[in-house]
This record gives sequence, structure tokens and C-alpha cells, in this order.
Amino acid sequence: MGQVKEVWPVKILAGLLTRNVALFETVKLELEREWGPVDQQSELMEFNLTRYYEQELGSDLKRLFISFAGLADPGRLPEMKLFTNYIENKLSVNGRRRANIDPGYITPARLILATTKDHAHRVYLGRGIYGDLTLIYSHSKGSFKPLPWTYPDYRSEEYVAYFKRVREICREQLRNSTPIIFKR
Repeated sequence: MGQVKEVWPVKILAGLLTRNVALFETVKLELEREWGPVDQQSELMEFNLTRYYEQELGSDLKRLFISFAGLADPGRLPEMKLFTNYIENKLSVNGRRRANIDPGYITPARLILATTKDHAHRVYLGRGIYGDLTLIYSHSKGSFKPLPWTYPDYRSEEYVAYFKRVREICREQLRNSTPIIFKR
């Protein structure tokens, strides 16, 4: 029988998507109230590798990534996704979202995103939320590597460069951290 072992904390991040750039600050403040201060923010990026969100959010979409100071329990991911859904609904107008918020976390080995959509490669985490293994870190390449199902934008050099910066912060913070111990 395998023994339950400790788990290392993770670096929380969120991908924000909207056409209304002013909404980034509103969303950021909401997330900071819940998860603490932002410690790493990406440049504002064009979102143009897919048209998936265009019908709901409109065209000329922009992407911003933010990560949060400190580390957290990876088991919080379902709670985090439910919170971002709450923010998206709160900011909606006439039943249409004006922003999309993708919470997730980075470890030295991987990027996991939370989603409400089931698929063969996603693992159910509880409360209607699934974990999507989006990128894995390749030590031989010194970078994150996409998987067959990785979204086109998450494969981009621009995104991967940001994730590598956050990974380095995570590694540094883990040096001064302790694992989370689970007891029966």
C-alpha cells in the first residue's frame, strides 16, 4: 500500500482575457483581495491564435497573465475556479461575460489550468472542476513543452517566456518553503 506523502505548494496564476483593457485592473483587484498581491505580470498581449471567445467577448481581445506572491496548496484549484467564475458573472452585462479568467498553477515541472469542461486528458478535482495538464517542463530543452491538447496560444513563445519567469520565482520560493503535510 502506498503511503500518503506531503505535497509541495504551488505558484498561483491567472490568465485574463477581455477587449476592455480597463477591466484588467478591476479583475486584478478582485483576485488580489482573495489570493494576495500580484508579484509577476506579463505584458499585454494580442489574443489572435483562436477565435473561440469572439462570439461572447467580441474581437480585438487582449491577454494578461498575473501570478501571486507566495505559494499555495494545489488542492485549492477547484475553489479558485469557482471564485473566478463568480467574478466573471459579477462583471457580466445582460448575461454575457466581458472577461474570461483562467486560474491555474505552476510547479517546477508543469502548468495546470482549471476548467469546467471535461475531456479525455482532464482529471476531475471536485465541485465540477477539472485540472488540465497544459504544459510540462523539459529539462533537456530548458523550457515548457506543449502537449497534443495544449491550446494554440499557450504554445506561443510569448506565453512560455512568461511561464518560465514565474517558474523561476516558484523555484526560489520553494527553496524557503516546507511541504504540506496531510494527516488522517
